[in-house]
Amino acid sequence: MGNKLYVGNLPYTVRDEDLQQAFGEFGAITSAKVMMERDTGRSKGFGFVEMGSDAEAQAAIEGMNGQSLGGRSITVNEARPMEARPPRTGGFGGGGGYGGGGRSGGGGYGGGDRSGGGGYGGGGRGGY
Repeated sequence: MGNKLYVGNLPYTVRDEDLQQAFGEFGAITSAKVMMERDTGRSKGFGFVEMGSDAEAQAAIEGMNGQSLGGRSITVNEARPMEARPPRTGGFGGGGGYGGGGRSGGGGYGGGDRSGGGGYGGGGRGGY
């Protein structure tokens, strides 16, 4: 058993200090961190508490799991290492979008570059 705990189902109002206060009665706290959204600064609804020893961590799990914190019943268990996730694919990143390439060559409906006639047929004659 490790001494790092996962704390889930946190109200969005809970901050690091609130975790320290709630778990402090079970022993020394090395760190307490509520995970926040990078863009909005809002809580993600979970966090981690690191206790001074395995015994203190076990006491905190037994004493806090299912208890109410800020009006919500929290989940407390041993933190597990994050599983390796495959790299993200898809979405809007990378080159391309609807035709690929920049304004010249390859893109759009007909291919070719923007010079010469145009229309939907690409090439140099214009028209359809």
